Amino acid sequence: MFAFLAAAISAALIAAPPSALTQVLRAKDQALLDATAPGDRATWDRTLTADAIYVDENGVILRHDEFLQELQPLAPGASGHISIVDYNVQVHGDAALVVHRDDERENYHGQQLRAEYLMTETWLNQKGEWRLAMVHTYVVARDPPAVSIASTALDEYVGRYSAAKDLLYIVRRDGNHLVGGREGGALHALLAESPDVFFVAGQPRIRKIFRRDARHKISAFADRREGEDLVFTRVAN
Repeated sequence: MFAFLAAAISAALIAAPPSALTQVLRAKDQALLDATAPGDRATWDRTLTADAIYVDENGVILRHDEFLQELQPLAPGASGHISIVDYNVQVHGDAALVVHRDDERENYHGQQLRAEYLMTETWLNQKGEWRLAMVHTYVVARDPPAVSIASTALDEYVGRYSAAKDLLYIVRRDGNHLVGGREGGALHALLAESPDVFFVAGQPRIRKIFRRDARHKISAFADRREGEDLVFTRVAN
């Protein structure tokens, strides 16, 4: 009798309208997130498929058993919680494609930290049970806080910089901040993350890291993205 009821419930979930299935999968995903901080392997194990693949935020590909081995409780002095803030599901037969955005709040030795994640997942219906087969975790990059630099120091960065004959970058001072852009194009505010390190709002993956010569004069800057540098050398105006 119990087996019959369980099968009937599973069949009802499979045939349920997308909104109902969304609630089921979202609850499962929130349970997985709740299980992350305490390192609850059992919850993850019973939800993952036997051949599940987990790609973490550093791009490391982990198989089912490897992921469970990596799952550890937060270290002493750290606590936190991850909440789903947006959840989208597309159902294709016995497969469901999920994208959800998560907000993490962590207390790390008394300091409050926050991170945002974008998760893409593939869920499979296996014998009436929805199991998680694929996860890709992406950290949503944010602009760093900007710091103030003395107006007199800003003049050190003003000039023309060249990466190639046809690739010039202009830096100008506009009141109490810098603006920069490709020669002939639009100029954008350059905000300081720290002395000699600047960024453009809305481009958190890119930094402009200025270099100094032996006389401590600005001689170039590296346009750094994903750890790769496009170097612009200062040239005469």
